[in-house]
Formats: sequence, C-alpha cells, structure tokens
Amino acid sequence: MPIISTDIKYRLSGGASNTDPNASIGGIKSSTEIGTGLHNLFDVVGSAETTAGDTEYRCFYAHNGHGSLTLENAVVFIQSNTPSGDTSVEIGVGAAAVNGTETAVADESTAPAGVTFFAAANLGAALSLGNLPAGQHRAVWVKRIVGAGAAAYTDDQATIRIQGDTAA
Repeated sequence: MPIISTDIKYRLSGGASNTDPNASIGGIKSSTEIGTGLHNLFDVVGSAETTAGDTEYRCFYAHNGHGSLTLENAVVFIQSNTPSGDTSVEIGVGAAAVNGTETAVADESTAPAGVTFFAAANLGAALSLGNLPAGQHRAVWVKRIVGAGAAAYTDDQATIRIQGDTAA
C-alpha cells in the first residue's frame, strides 16, 4: 500500500512524552501528534505581544508513519499563511540530519542556530526534507512574527503541509 497523507505525522519536539506545544523548542521527538494549524504550535497572541510585537519559534518533527515505505523527495511548505496583515509565519528545515535530534533552544524567543527561514508560500517554493525512511523523521522550525501594534484578529491561523513521493 502506498504512503497516504495520514501516514505523515506532525509531532512535537521537547521530549518523548511532551504534550505542551510551548515546550516544543527542539530536543527529542515527542509521541504527541499535532495538527497542521498555527494554534496547534503557538498560543493565542495576547495584548502585550500585539503592542510590542513578538517573534517566537517552535520545532516539530515530520515523521513517516508508514510501516515499510520511504517518503521520497519530501518537502514542507506553508499551504496557507495567516490572514492577518500583522502576523506571518516562516519555516526552516532543522540542522539535524534525517532521524536526528534537533538541538533545543533556550526559550521560545531564541532563534535556532543553523536554520534559515523562508516564506515557502506554496508547493513551488517548498523546502526539501530529503527522503524519510519508514519510521524516521526530520525537524522543521516555525517562526511566528507578530508586528508591533498588531490589530486583534480572531482565529489567526496558518497551515503547514508536508508531502512527497512513494515508490508504490
């Protein structure tokens, strides 16, 4: 059976049993899956963050949950960015190799070393994750940017997508 979208798992970082998206700032892959929406990784932006502006980082792992097939030429991209004109997200591929552990950062305001962020706003601008063998993963970092003086926005979301090819 070929790899299907439900075989591709999005998992928190921050330790094998981490369930807190706020602690997903690198480290060991968690067994906790997340959805593809922005608020599955980041908290709702508060008034202090909208007044001053804020940039935060999160790390998740793209995990190939298929039992035997490699997800070939895997890529990650932002399928839909935030609808608010005052916020945006960018993504970057982790510095660790496939099936490696991404180095954790000190806190959510610290940028990860060795990671370059891009808007990657569609499949044509997708970032390469390489080949992901069955049961293996690759780290992806997400940078959320809230502009100073940002207006309140209900349900400000973004969707990140991973896809690739399969031999079967």
